[in-house]
Order: sequence, then structure tokens, then C-alpha cells
Amino acid sequence: MSDQNIVNINERGGNFKWRSYTKLGIILVLIIAGLGILFSNLFIVKEGEYKVIRQFGEVVRIESEPGLAYKIPFIQSVSTLPRYQMTYDVSEAEINTKDKKVMIIDNYAVWKIEDPKKMISNARTLEGAEARMEEFIYSVTRSELGRLNYEEIINDEKSSRGSLNDQITTKVNELLAKDNYGIIVTDVRIKRTDLPAENEQSVYTRMISERQSTAQEYLSRGDAQKNVIIAETDRTVREMLAKAQADAEVIRAEGEAGAAKVYNEAFSKDPEFYSLFRTLESYKKTINGETVIVLPSDSPYARLLMGNTN
Repeated sequence: MSDQNIVNINERGGNFKWRSYTKLGIILVLIIAGLGILFSNLFIVKEGEYKVIRQFGEVVRIESEPGLAYKIPFIQSVSTLPRYQMTYDVSEAEINTKDKKVMIIDNYAVWKIEDPKKMISNARTLEGAEARMEEFIYSVTRSELGRLNYEEIINDEKSSRGSLNDQITTKVNELLAKDNYGIIVTDVRIKRTDLPAENEQSVYTRMISERQSTAQEYLSRGDAQKNVIIAETDRTVREMLAKAQADAEVIRAEGEAGAAKVYNEAFSKDPEFYSLFRTLESYKKTINGETVIVLPSDSPYARLLMGNTN
């Protein structure tokens, strides 16, 4: 074999090996690129979130179950929406009460996305949904508070704020459902009610006057109740004293009757002693230091005074 033939054989072998390596490299690159494309189009759906898959800007599906999901490369994109409840601080606004008072109302709302497709279709973004929700809250709040007097809104004793919050929440949800915004309001709360600065002092003055009037009314009621209690106590004392006096009179009469009985029994045993006792008793009533008595010498008084007891 000539040297030329050997050289040709070596060149062919080298070309073959080079082509094999090139093909292998291309295959490896394609595999790596394919895996890169595959992994770059996998995404994780977490707890508490929606994954929105769009194709050419249109929503084609919503992934809400936690786990691993896939989108078509290049033509589909993925965005995230919260699935949990969110709090939105509604802007302060002025409203007019039934009695023509101007009030500043500050609300907050707890809300969540219930249907992402409807929310995107009608509100476009979270900010758009919050803007529409705020409009409805303001409209309903103005309507509901406009049917109440200022005193009913701020006075805790007369307030129906608990049921009022529930009514506002219900009506806002009705409006959101009617326009298919795909969101639901869990709760709307009035966290603060204030007066415009120019009205505060006059209202405070009136409130102080009303509180003083109420305090005076309480004092008057207390005095009236005190007088009733004193009168009832005095009447009870008089009744108790009268009853005690009556009981004492009965006891005294019974005692005197018993004493008279004893006296009668004692005197009946010695009539002469009884006569002497009665005479002496009469002396107590008829004789004092200035008494002048003119008596016959044979009278019982004279005999006793003279010491003649026969």
C-alpha cells in the first residue's frame, strides 16, 4: 500500500470522529436546552394564592390547588393573585346625617378574591377591584348613615352600629355580585367618626350641655327617691311606735287589772285595814303643806290625826 493511500484512510477516520463528536455535542445541547425550557416553564402553586395562566393576554386557566404546574413555553405567561383575605383601608369621606350634620367617616374592609377570571375580566387588577369596592362602600355607607341622626351614630347607648356594619357589608356584596367583579367583602367596619374641625366646638358645647342636663335629671330622680325612702321609713317608725305603745297599754291594763285583783283579794280579808288604807290614800290627795282642815273631834280623820285608833 502506498503512502498516499495510508494518508487518505487517516483523513477519513478523522473526519468521521469529528462528525460523531459534533452530532453528540448538538444532541447534548438540544437536551440541555429542552430541559432548560421544560424547567423554566414549570411553576409552583403555593397555599393561599391563585396562578393565572394567560395566552396572548387572555386568561386560559386558573391554578388554585397547591403543587407543581406547567405552562406552554413562549406563548403562555403566569401571574399571581392572593387567595387569602386582605384588608383595605377605605379613604376618609364626608357624609350628611339625617339631621343635616356633616361627618367624616373612616372605614376599613376585609375582602378576598372569589373568582379570579371575573375579577380580571371586569376589574383588571387588584387596584381596580379595590377602587370599585371603595366606591360601593362609600355609596352604601352614605346612604345608610344618611337615614340616621348624628346622635344615633355616635352615642353608644342609642347606636345600631353593629347591625349597621352588617347591613353595609351585605349591600356592598350585592352590588359587587351584580357587576360580576368576582370578589367578596367579608366585613366592613366603621373605625372612626369625626366632625369637621369647624363644627367640633359647637357640637362639644351642645353635648356638654346635654350631659349636664342628664346629670341634673339623675340628681332630681335621686332626691325624689331619697324623699320617698325617708317618708316610708318615718311611716314605718310611727307604725312601730304606735304598735309598741298599744302593746304597752294592753300590758299596763293587764298589770293594773292583776294588781286590782290582788288588792281586792287582800282587802277582802281585812275590811278595817282596807278602810284605813283608803282613808290614808285620800289624805295624799286632800292634804298638803297649806291645807287647813276643820273637823269635828269625833270624826275618823280627827281621831287618826290625834293618834286615836280605837
